[in-house]
Amino acid sequence: MKLRTFINITAVLVASIGGTVSAQNVYTLEMCREMALKNNKAGAIAELTAEKTGYDSKAYLANFFPKISASGAYLFTNMESKRTIKGNYLPTFVPDPATGQLKPNVLTMPDGTPLMGADGNPVFREYAYFPDMSLDLRTNGTYFAGIRAEQPIYMGGKISSAYKMSLIGKEIAELNKDLTRAEIIVKTDEAYWLHLKAVESRKVAKAFQEVVGELLRNVENAQKAGMRSRNDVLKVQVQANKAELQMMQVENAVRLSRMNLWQIIAPSNSPQGQEMLVSDDLKTDTRISPSGGVEARPESSILDKQIELKSQQIKLVRSDFLPNIGVMGNYGYIHGVKLNDSPLFDQASLSALVTVSIPIFHWGEGMNKIRAARAEKQIMQLKRDDLSEKMELERIQTLDKLNESELEVTMTVRALEQAEENMRTSREHYEAGMETLADYLEAQTLWQQAWLENINAKINQKLNHTYYLKTIGEL
Repeated sequence: MKLRTFINITAVLVASIGGTVSAQNVYTLEMCREMALKNNKAGAIAELTAEKTGYDSKAYLANFFPKISASGAYLFTNMESKRTIKGNYLPTFVPDPATGQLKPNVLTMPDGTPLMGADGNPVFREYAYFPDMSLDLRTNGTYFAGIRAEQPIYMGGKISSAYKMSLIGKEIAELNKDLTRAEIIVKTDEAYWLHLKAVESRKVAKAFQEVVGELLRNVENAQKAGMRSRNDVLKVQVQANKAELQMMQVENAVRLSRMNLWQIIAPSNSPQGQEMLVSDDLKTDTRISPSGGVEARPESSILDKQIELKSQQIKLVRSDFLPNIGVMGNYGYIHGVKLNDSPLFDQASLSALVTVSIPIFHWGEGMNKIRAARAEKQIMQLKRDDLSEKMELERIQTLDKLNESELEVTMTVRALEQAEENMRTSREHYEAGMETLADYLEAQTLWQQAWLENINAKINQKLNHTYYLKTIGEL
């Protein structure tokens, strides 16, 4: 069979398998990536996480400003307090004409000394009588309302450290979005190229089935004419059965790989179309010049930010053991607490309060917590260094695999050309009676294997290209 015959067969198979292209949806790799990034749940979670950290930063920023609140209360109770102050006689005072000051109005001796009573106290000329006094104190119906403002002055750096930590957390969330995006793209590429591999394998199986079927018809016709034996027909029939089984297997592979790709790129619970064509990009050259390192990877930046986060955490721990100063102002109105049915409070008032808290001794708690926080930072630095080395090793490995896959593509293309030429020659020799049927069947099998190996090599090249871009942070 000549080379153009294979090309014609392939063209016919593409038309017969895919139907009318204009009547179906054709999905390119970029389209699948965009759909996956839009509909993937992991991407939505990363987006919401970044949005949440933005709100957290704004919430921590509010701690720098005064907190203003309004409050009010009303007391209903049947509790009351009744007391009586006993009456008694009280001494009197008279003004001193010389000084104008009040002096005790006591009886005096002729020599001017006060007259003392039997109890040793001075005897007054006159006494005033103070009657019993009843006191009835009631708190029922007391209410107050006011506005309060609280402003931290110095909290040991706690507020600023917490705010900076929230900003770092926001940056980490944004970097995690990039990391999630790269992971979604890798997952999409894997599903896309594996589906395309199944589609291409179906073309191989169909072409192989057509070639074997043509041979079977020729041998059967020759057997009817008495030119071939029944054994030759059975040999080709075994090959045809094998081709039919392979066709069923690749059909199942196409269906499952299509379902897998659709699950990744489509919205949740969306019905999958019966037909889903992917564009043939296997001819696209993916050779790239090795460039870049792991510094551009989101994972590397996330580790750096986590170390910054640990530095701020040390300051936050230290702030718990530093002085705290705050001020509070209140303006309110209070009414109630009645004494003998007259309210004691019935006015508005302004008050201010300054609080100072100075930790003195905590049995080494603060120092040990700070040391623990510093140890966590050192652990994170070691993890960063270890992961950086692993990422660099991964970059080198993926680059080597990419180079190997590019060489493999070149070799399998050459092998396919040789297998096609070998099958063409074998067919000519078989038809001329210079080669056995078994040799021709073997040539067909080698041609099919070479075609499949070429497809596998190209798919591996595409996937290794994606993996390498991820390792250098260019996805």
